[in-house]
Amino acid sequence: MPWVLVALGVCAAYFALLDGWYLARVAWAVVRARLLQPAVRDPLQEQRFCGRVLPSDLDPLLHMNNARYAREADVARASHLARCGVLGALRALGARAVLAASCARYRRSLRLLEPFEVRTRLLGWDRRAFYLEARFVSARDGFVCALLLCRHHVLGSTPQRVLSYLADGKQVESPELPEDLQHWIKYNDANSQKLRAESGLERTKDQ
Repeated sequence: MPWVLVALGVCAAYFALLDGWYLARVAWAVVRARLLQPAVRDPLQEQRFCGRVLPSDLDPLLHMNNARYAREADVARASHLARCGVLGALRALGARAVLAASCARYRRSLRLLEPFEVRTRLLGWDRRAFYLEARFVSARDGFVCALLLCRHHVLGSTPQRVLSYLADGKQVESPELPEDLQHWIKYNDANSQKLRAESGLERTKDQ
C-alpha cells in the first residue's frame, strides 16, 4: 500500500525536520481552548494548565530540565491567550505578539511523573507589550517550584487596542505592575540601550 508508505514518510519528515510534538501541542492547546473549554471573559483572570513530568522531560539529574519549563509555559500561555480572546483580537486587528524577553526562577525540582499546574496570569501591559507570569505549582503540596516572567511585544497594533477590542471599544487601564516586574522591565530597557550603544545602532528597536 503506497499510501501507507507516503504517510509514514510524511510523519517521519515532520518529526525529523520540525519540532513535531511542540507544534502539535501548541496547536492542540489553542483548539482545545477555543472549542472545548469555556471562554474566560476577564483577561486578568488566572488560568490553570495541567501537566506531568514525563521521561522525555528529564535531565541527567532525573528532574525536569530547564528548557522544559519554558516549553510548558509556552503551551499554557497559548491556551491562556486563546481562552481570554487575545489571540482572536490580534488576528482581527491584523497584529501579532512575539516573545521579546523571558526570565525564569527555579525554586524546587519537579520529579519524574510528578503532576503540576502552570498557572498563567496577565500582569499588565504598557504601550508596547503584554507582561505575563507562569507559576509551576506542584500538585503534590502546592509549592511554587518555578516562576517565569514573559514580555510579549505586540506588532501591528498596541496592547491597549487589543484590550479595547475585547471590551467593545471601551478603554481598559492596565493594573499597576508589580515592583519586581518593574525592576525587570528596567533591566531589559537598560540592556537594550547598552547593546545599541555597543553596535552603534542607537535607533534600532528591539522586538
